[in-house]
Amino acid sequence: MDIPIVVFIVLLLYVFVSAVRITREYERGVIFRLGRLAGTKGPGLFLLIPFVDKMVKVSLRTVVMDVPPQDIITKDNVSIKVNAVVYFRVLDSAKAIIEVEDYNFATSQLAQTTLRSILGESELDELLSSRERINDELQSILDKHTDPWGIKVSQVEIKHVDLPQVMQRAMAKQAEAERERRAKIIDAEGEFQASNKLTEAAKILASQPASIQLRYLQTLKDIAVENNSTTIFPVPIDLLEPFMKSYIEKKSK
Repeated sequence: MDIPIVVFIVLLLYVFVSAVRITREYERGVIFRLGRLAGTKGPGLFLLIPFVDKMVKVSLRTVVMDVPPQDIITKDNVSIKVNAVVYFRVLDSAKAIIEVEDYNFATSQLAQTTLRSILGESELDELLSSRERINDELQSILDKHTDPWGIKVSQVEIKHVDLPQVMQRAMAKQAEAERERRAKIIDAEGEFQASNKLTEAAKILASQPASIQLRYLQTLKDIAVENNSTTIFPVPIDLLEPFMKSYIEKKSK
């Protein structure tokens, strides 16, 4: 076989290999023809024009990006460290390549600045109690700014809020004081309800004087169950009134 034929076959194989491209189901190929955008192709097998077309692969899978801890001063002047996680994916592969140099790095930087900006406008109590609302606000802002890049931010979650030791002790004292306050309120409410019931019971007993004596006898029975050797029990004057009248009548005679 002549050398020119061998060279021709090798060159033909090289051209064929350089023209054939395969992208996976989750990938798209952004094609540039002589430097100009020629569209996107994939998934599967397709051909490029050798030495004319250039392809850049873009993954369409959801990217989980960890936002490093950010030093933040809240609206009530508390210094904290907060980190988060961002979930996003490429919707328009052509925009993701043309509109921004590195969409992963750009999204990361935007997430960091937005996190500092939004949390800096919130108070510490709001950050701890309304985390879901803040997550939605962060997601909305990031999605709005990344939309021109063909990026869709689907979710933003604040992972951890690192509080200073002094603030943790102060919050622990506050929580303890709050629990004591609730306990006192519950105890006072119980006393108030009990006093209302005792007032109602007193009105019922007052309407029937004999019931008071029966109540005294019932109390005496309950005390006797405790096996006390000595029982001191007050006797109502009403119980002695018939005997006193009889004694007075006899003495007057």
